[in-house]
Amino acid sequence: MSTEEEPQEERTEHITVERSLLKTRLDAFLATEFPAVSRGSFQRLIKEGHVQVDGERVKPTHTPRAGQVIRVHFPPPKTFEATPKDIPLDILFEDEHLIVINKQAGLLVHVASGDEEETLVNALVHHCEGQLSGVGGVARPGIVHRLDRDTSGCIVSAKHDEAHLGLSKQFADRGVKKIYHAITCGNMRNDKGTIDAPIARHSNHRMCMVVPRDGGGKDARTSYKVIKQLREATLVEVTLHTGRTHQIRVHFKHIGFPLAGDDIYAKRQNKHLREFTGYSAPRQMLHSNTLGFTHPVTGRKIECTAPHPPDFEEALSQLAFPWEEPSAQ
Repeated sequence: MSTEEEPQEERTEHITVERSLLKTRLDAFLATEFPAVSRGSFQRLIKEGHVQVDGERVKPTHTPRAGQVIRVHFPPPKTFEATPKDIPLDILFEDEHLIVINKQAGLLVHVASGDEEETLVNALVHHCEGQLSGVGGVARPGIVHRLDRDTSGCIVSAKHDEAHLGLSKQFADRGVKKIYHAITCGNMRNDKGTIDAPIARHSNHRMCMVVPRDGGGKDARTSYKVIKQLREATLVEVTLHTGRTHQIRVHFKHIGFPLAGDDIYAKRQNKHLREFTGYSAPRQMLHSNTLGFTHPVTGRKIECTAPHPPDFEEALSQLAFPWEEPSAQ
């Protein structure tokens, strides 16, 4: 495999498979060989014919065998098609390479179907005047990682492919500092802890994730420490060591303290919270508080912190004990 990296330009790589991988799909194998490129991106490249095995087109499910030569063509970035939209952005850091936003709750990061124009992508296309990386495809320009629609706080986007691939590698290598603040249902007994439990997609409800009882899933690790006890709730600081879909929401449900306002993973617990305190959270109370990484171009250490949004502060105020002031960041 070539060691040359010019991610902002068109290039072709060749890999000779050293041993047969009987239980590994081609898209997963390539995502391991090129950790800065997502498995989904490789699925798209394979389907578009940019990946060949021994000169033949194959499917993403192909099993690599010893001696096969895989040709991977990275095409030049496509001109993206997201419509510019003048949506206000709370910018925490920006230079010619990347931008860090304090995303408001309720704002989608992107829409795959392209049938909506009120997303972070639309706002970024407008603000950056089209200067965003193309690695994520035409629907996701600049998008390096994601936050759920109803999660607020820090999110970084790349303005060109070199920055995008450099940031993606840091996420893949678990070199990004990701600290969240969350309000859980119930009073947590332990002041701190680590949740080490795999996460998989629910077998019946495909939009939901779960900690599987019978094994399987992808490894996932979350650490937490209690910041403050509230009425029938707890304010916690959460550190993500991996980045699985819905990881914090699923892990805290797994240990019996799901997030306040989470209408997917905590319906029963939120009913209890409402009955005992009179407070009903408008969304899942999850906020990406701090994001730290090494600048992929300058090498500078970047750390951004986003203040709690008004609805999060309102939750702390409503759930505070009568004799205490609500907790500040």
